[in-house]
Amino acid sequence: MNKEPVSRELFDDVMVPNYAPGKIIPVRGEGSRVWDQQDREFVDLAGGIAVTSLGHAHPGLVGALTEQAEKLWHLSNVMTNEPALRLAKTLCDLTFAERVFFANSGGEANEAAFKLARRYAWEHYGADKHEIISFKQSFHGRTLFTVSVGGQPKYLEGFEPAPGGIHHADFNDLDSVRKLISKEKTCAVVVEPIQGESGVKPADQAFLEGLRTLCDENDALLVFDEVQSGVGRTGHLYAYQMYGVTPDILSSAKSLGGGFPVAAMLTTAKIAASLGMGTHGSTYGGNPLACAVAQKVIDTVSQPEILKGVTARSKRLRDGMMAIGERYGVFEQVRGEGLLLGCVLTEQWQGKAKEFLNAGLDEGVMVLIAGPNVVRLAPSLIIPESDIDEALERFERAVKTVCS
Repeated sequence: MNKEPVSRELFDDVMVPNYAPGKIIPVRGEGSRVWDQQDREFVDLAGGIAVTSLGHAHPGLVGALTEQAEKLWHLSNVMTNEPALRLAKTLCDLTFAERVFFANSGGEANEAAFKLARRYAWEHYGADKHEIISFKQSFHGRTLFTVSVGGQPKYLEGFEPAPGGIHHADFNDLDSVRKLISKEKTCAVVVEPIQGESGVKPADQAFLEGLRTLCDENDALLVFDEVQSGVGRTGHLYAYQMYGVTPDILSSAKSLGGGFPVAAMLTTAKIAASLGMGTHGSTYGGNPLACAVAQKVIDTVSQPEILKGVTARSKRLRDGMMAIGERYGVFEQVRGEGLLLGCVLTEQWQGKAKEFLNAGLDEGVMVLIAGPNVVRLAPSLIIPESDIDEALERFERAVKTVCS
């Protein structure tokens, strides 16, 4: 085993340069605290970008992983396994879904969702009904198909030609969808209930209700990308339940595994029938290790007291960040739902979100950005209130440094 010293500089020598990681290397975590190589402590408000839903090294997740690791790691989908079946049954019991497909990441879950939408339309209406409507500034993954459906051209640059038949409307603008949708051509409308990467922008109630109606009128499927908003992050198990608008297909990942790679596509039995034998697959999808961990996550997060606690923690964090924003004139609003929050910079500080992130690290608090103008927060759903208070104190020191 290679035990040579590891430094941030090694990244530049051995890794493809598509990331620009920070200068610290975390080596250990517990709850909502993380320690780096120098044993420096940080309060984690980033959550691995809305992934570590129960914090770091949660005893229940460690136990589930260890127990399964001693039994069975992998089979391939030539055979099924007990953890996958149990998890699928749980997801169906707790949501609108009747069928589940497992994958490893949000991008893969969305790839499956988009393929299913086209396949369903092809089977039921013919090849002409293949167009997908998505939204500007949306984000759905990094595969060629998902990055094409996503509404941020910068992520597609240099990878053209993109898959065709994809159109982008304006988020929260139902009229822009009406201009694009048609019964003859449109197979699906794809939307994030809360746009995450573009700045934590919640959909309006009337907008999602209108999308449901338009899809019904045009025989199109409504696809919710809940990769970031799902598994308790809004204070509901899935955001569609908060809105009372039920999609035909839903993608879930990130918080689903609490840090272990796993994803799921949820849909109805009628729609799922279009992904018949051999039409799609995933070598690791439904892996026993991943499903055992995800089962523990869902069993924990779906408890009413956990979801209620998300709402209480959200208010504490939102109020604290807004107070900091008002004291220093840096945030014009804090938007989002539950523990997916975006602190929008005032005009004076536009474009400088990364400065606040870096200053936060210097003060021992980890935050995220969502574009150049928004500081994003996505901590553990069970972060102790004392950790929220400590994080706010540290972040205020960071803000003071940036503003001085």
